[in-house]
This record gives sequence, C-alpha cells and structure tokens, in this order.
Amino acid sequence: MSSPFIFWMWFAGLIYFAAGVFATRHEVGNARGLEKLSALGRVFVATSLAAFAAEHFVDASAIMNAVPVWMPARLFVTYFVGSCLIAAATSLTVGKFVRFTAISLGVMFLLFVSMIHLPNVAADPRNRILWAVALRDLAFSGGAWALAGKLTEESSPQIGKWMVLMGRLFVTVAVLFFAVEQFLHPEFAPGVPLPRMTPAWFPLHAIWGYVAGAILLIAGIGLLVVNKRPRLDAASIGLLMIVITIFLYLPMLAQGGGVPQLTESLNYVFDTLLFGGMALLLAGAL
Repeated sequence: MSSPFIFWMWFAGLIYFAAGVFATRHEVGNARGLEKLSALGRVFVATSLAAFAAEHFVDASAIMNAVPVWMPARLFVTYFVGSCLIAAATSLTVGKFVRFTAISLGVMFLLFVSMIHLPNVAADPRNRILWAVALRDLAFSGGAWALAGKLTEESSPQIGKWMVLMGRLFVTVAVLFFAVEQFLHPEFAPGVPLPRMTPAWFPLHAIWGYVAGAILLIAGIGLLVVNKRPRLDAASIGLLMIVITIFLYLPMLAQGGGVPQLTESLNYVFDTLLFGGMALLLAGAL
C-alpha cells in the first residue's frame, strides 16, 4: 500500500479500533448476550469515522467535488468535515461528550442527505446507486440519533424516546430498501448495495445476495412493526454487516490491485463496518 491515502486511511482505522477495544474492554467483559455486541457498536463506528477522516485530509481535493458547488470555501468544508469526523471518533472512543457527539453526527448525516444526496437523486431518480447512498447516510444518521436518544432518556424520557424512534425509522427504511435491492440484484456484493459485484472466487458467490436480502428483510420488517424483539432485529443487521466486512470485504482488500482498487476496497470495508456499528447502536438503544 504505497499510496499515502491508503496508508493513512488504514492506519487511522486500525489505531482507533485498537483504542476502542481497549477502552471498552470492561464494558464488553461485563455485558451479556446481545449487550456484548451492542457495546462494540461505538468501536466500529469510531473506527470507520477515523478512517473517513483520514480520507478527508489526504484526498481533500477529490472529496471536495462532493461538496455542493453553491457552497463557498469548499476545500475548507472538506477539511472541516474531516476534523468533525476525527473529533467524533475520539469522543466515542474515550467515552466523553458522547451525547453531544451523537446529536452532531445525526445532524451531519442528515445534512449530507438533504444537501448532497437528495439533489443527486432528484437529478437521476432511476439510479439505484444514488438511492442506496442516500439511504445509507440516512441509516448512519439513524444510528447516531438512537444513541443520542438513549443518553437523553434519563433527563428527558419523552424526548429520548422520540429520538430513538426516529433513529429506528431511519435505519428501517434503509434496511428494507437494501433487502429489496439484494433480491433484485443478487450479483452485487451484499451489505450496502453499491456497484461492486461479489467476486467469482468467493465460495457460492451467486447466493449471498439472496441470503443477505432475506436477513435484512426479516429484520427490517421486525423493526417496522411493533414486536417484542426489536433489539434482536437491529443486532442481527449489525452482526450481518460485521460478518460481511470480515469474510468478504477484508479478503477483497487482501486481493490487492492498483491504488483505485485498494481505495475502493477500503471504502467498502469501512462503509459496511460503519453501517453495522450504527445498527448495533440502535440495538443498544432499544
């Protein structure tokens, strides 16, 4: 990995993952059942945010193109977002100002949806990838709102309840869309349904889109309706994304290739890990 961009993105992710595991070791050790998995949600989210922060700093000139053209100081905005991401990753890792961080992340991802992704969808509504990216960030916002709601319930139970409910709705909408997309396009790599296909070398590569779609559909319906196991549904989504990251996207990254291929693989790793972490934050809040 000779590219500075690839090195720093990978390095930042590994450092924050190791720090997060160390910081939550007692919490995870004392938790039981699903609580262990939910406790790791913050670690996975912080890991991904740190990696994307590095991307904003090292590849700012490219990421700047995603900033709406009508906004002034687009390069500054790119660095500012990178600074916010690394601050959020640090907050989640050390466990300080977590409620403020969660609210800020929820707002930030909603701004991404409304200012960047929805205009893109409106310009090309038949493009399924644009829809997937918009709903992906909506789910990221949902996980953050769920965490913020959980931390708000003690001081303001009603407000906290509504924040968790909003987070649950955001995640559910994205999950159901992804489930349908996996059934319609099972050849594409499971998780967040983006353009990359499941490689032919992966065992039984033709069926995993259906398997992921079925799990997402069942869990999404469970989150949509009032039931007695919403935490299990959210945790199942999170676990699915973590398994996909470990057993599909990390091996795809290990396959190597040129800088563009490695960059794409890294983004898939941290994108899917972030989605899984946000689902686990929702599970911990339900």
